[in-house]
Amino acid sequence: MTLRPNTLAMTAVLAMLTALGPLSTDFYLPSLPEIVRALNTDVAGAQATLSAFLFGFAAGQLIWGPLSDRLGRRPVLLIGLCLFLVTTLACALAPSIEALIGARFAQALGASGPIVLGRAMVRDLYDGPRAGRELARMGMIMGLVPAIAPVAGGLLQNAFGWPSTFLATLVVGLGVLVVVITIMPETIRQRSSEPLSLVAIFRGFRILLQNPAYRVYVSLTSLAYAGLFAFISGSSFVLIGIYGLSPPAYGLSFGFAVLGYILGTILAQRLVGRRGLDGVIALGVVCLAGGGLSMLACVATGFAGPFGVVGPMALYACGVGLTMPQSQAAAMMPFPERAGAASSFTGLCQMLLSGCVGLLVGYLLKASALPLPLVMSAIGVAALVLFRASAAVRAAKS
Repeated sequence: MTLRPNTLAMTAVLAMLTALGPLSTDFYLPSLPEIVRALNTDVAGAQATLSAFLFGFAAGQLIWGPLSDRLGRRPVLLIGLCLFLVTTLACALAPSIEALIGARFAQALGASGPIVLGRAMVRDLYDGPRAGRELARMGMIMGLVPAIAPVAGGLLQNAFGWPSTFLATLVVGLGVLVVVITIMPETIRQRSSEPLSLVAIFRGFRILLQNPAYRVYVSLTSLAYAGLFAFISGSSFVLIGIYGLSPPAYGLSFGFAVLGYILGTILAQRLVGRRGLDGVIALGVVCLAGGGLSMLACVATGFAGPFGVVGPMALYACGVGLTMPQSQAAAMMPFPERAGAASSFTGLCQMLLSGCVGLLVGYLLKASALPLPLVMSAIGVAALVLFRASAAVRAAKS
């Protein structure tokens, strides 16, 4: 059975799928300082659990999309969800930082399936600005996860310790699996006839990369998320370790910053019909650069303390909500027959860049908060410059 374009209920299910990856990170962000102590490691070691997740996420992007183009979205989705559940339990039981890093890598292999397939399902169902609107709507619903999860994770951390955050993620994942088994039909319209091999997968990626506009939109998506991940990676060490916030207070601060992301997705839904995908992205990259530069100014001058980090981050996050869904939709539009592969390669680039940025932030963060806004401002300005410089390429996209 093939699904017809439907209602908010379908969007909510797709948002649940794409939320599993952020959930598996956001729940345990307040626990990172405790993991340093409990597993006898340092800041870089704890941060490596985040980058290991992104590198695993990147590796998973190679297979899930092309596999679903050939076998169908639903069966591949169920495999990914089951892998996610088993490895999430392994995270909760990890006896050492090395074991946790390995479990997080494997967990990401499973978590990457739902988000890749969620984007591909949107491309199966919608075209043009409608796809951008649906991705933005999914982002709005998904935005509730980072708004709520760090607060809940901070409370769980205080009450039961860091493994409880992974057990909570496991419970949510089980619920998503039940929903998918119960109500999620197949969405792919025509399955690919290409053979399943690494050679065929990379041949498909090469076809995607021959489109200059695709390269631009993938780069914009990757830059926007890399700055967001810089904050995810370093914010607990900055706000808890340097500014002295408690884990629950950190969760609330993180949630406030996420409100900016939700606002960005709401604005994107309202504006994309009038301004088009590029018009919304133009506003988004200005917010990315403005958020990064204002955070740098606040931290460098000591203005507003922790709010000098959180307030500008809300502006940057608004830029992410405006930029990412529209860039993802624009990247996939020319490739209806390769929606899975296009989604996969987009996620691969996004996660590889973010993983490297996360490692950089973990290495640089010591006793000063300054490395975080330095990295974020550089990324935000790069996104703005790329968008302005690529006007001719985007105007000629096919």
